[in-house]
Amino acid sequence: MTYEWITDALEETWEDIDRFLRLRPYEVYDAPTSCPGWSVRDVLSHLTGVAEMLAGAPVPRHDGAWPDYVHNPIGELNEAFVQANRERPGLEVLDAFREASRRSLSDLRALDTDAWEKLGWSPEGERPFHRFQETRVLDGWIHFQDIRDALGEPHDDPGVGGDVVLSRFEAALPYVIGKRVGAPDGTLVRVNITGPRGRSVAVAVRDHRAEVVEEATSTPSLEITTTSALFWRRAAGRVGVDEFLDSCELQGDLDLARSLAESLRIML
Repeated sequence: MTYEWITDALEETWEDIDRFLRLRPYEVYDAPTSCPGWSVRDVLSHLTGVAEMLAGAPVPRHDGAWPDYVHNPIGELNEAFVQANRERPGLEVLDAFREASRRSLSDLRALDTDAWEKLGWSPEGERPFHRFQETRVLDGWIHFQDIRDALGEPHDDPGVGGDVVLSRFEAALPYVIGKRVGAPDGTLVRVNITGPRGRSVAVAVRDHRAEVVEEATSTPSLEITTTSALFWRRAAGRVGVDEFLDSCELQGDLDLARSLAESLRIML
């Protein structure tokens, strides 16, 4: 099936999370993650809640004011599932995550191509269903790294999830440079990403439009070299601007470098 790779990637990521946490002591579920206000338990509750909602479960009622880190309806939905599980033992939440994940995989594998390509709701707006599920790969893989980071065991695990994350953030570079930064015509930015998934991307601004160029013979206005781990963490909002810039190699326009770093946060 055309979209089987998405289901396989979700299974790989979700099983990695389960396996990583399954034999851990109960204390680890209270460890704070880089997601504001969320512990390891809360990250699991978010992933579980999305799977349960897609299977038809109602969104839990949220009591009280929304926390300061909740900024939009998607954040409210996520927080409702998180709050509902705050008093549950961590292993119980992990069991619920396993059950919801397995049901989700079963439901996805029963779909035909038309269902995968049908337009519908997603956190990004109306999108084909396969795009929404690809976003779940990205979300799950990044949250797995949040859990690993929270327990002091960072590691950019190999697999399709990591490839999806880097490809998504790489594809956003023209939008970031052209729209968010507002770089003028004639600007050329080269981003070198090092590591197992290394790549080099050149983005040129021409006629008020930024686009990836295959061959760039002129000297870049800015050349920035960063590891894949640092690149995706900045794009996902897991590291700050200064931490990102201090760990990069920069050549060229340093003001442009700061504007790019400030605008690079794509996930909110």
